[in-house]
Amino acid sequence: MKTQLRSPDEDVRAMADLAEVGDWSRLWGPPQTGPAGIRALVARVVAATGWQPWAPGDIDPAEYAWGLVTPRETVMLALPDAVLPESPRGTWSAYNIGADEVADAEDLIDDHWPDQLALARQHWGDPVFVGPGNDPRIPGEWRERRRHLAVWLRPGAEIHLYATRLLPGEANPTAGFAYSVYASEVA
Repeated sequence: MKTQLRSPDEDVRAMADLAEVGDWSRLWGPPQTGPAGIRALVARVVAATGWQPWAPGDIDPAEYAWGLVTPRETVMLALPDAVLPESPRGTWSAYNIGADEVADAEDLIDDHWPDQLALARQHWGDPVFVGPGNDPRIPGEWRERRRHLAVWLRPGAEIHLYATRLLPGEANPTAGFAYSVYASEVA
């Protein structure tokens, strides 16, 4: 297993960018593909956030997502129902985890989780949920996919900070932390 510890600077910028969006419901729309769908998605995101499309050019008819750049130069991948920052998304990570190293990697995830959660709290305040990824209160689509999960509610969205759940007894390519914004009816 190899590990790396990065500066939190890119995560600080991305988390601040996400914190500035007042009403996420203005970003979401139907899952359309192709040039018309991408143009509509980009128009919604630009109108709601001020972020700018990252690259002009031809839109593949199969495209359903597009990148936008924030004033802090964070690249955000916008989908019809989610936004994924392209920042490092976590100061600590591991990769090339051997089957016999899973327990060690899980211990390291647990050790670094409080710092990642503290960083997110600086930008988003206190989460409405913090717990293990197998908590029965977590909807089925997320349960068992995360080792740790914290959730913040915003108008039209949920912000999720999470840690990787590793597959026991198997080689795992990566482990670490990520955060994403998902469309929500609750806020």
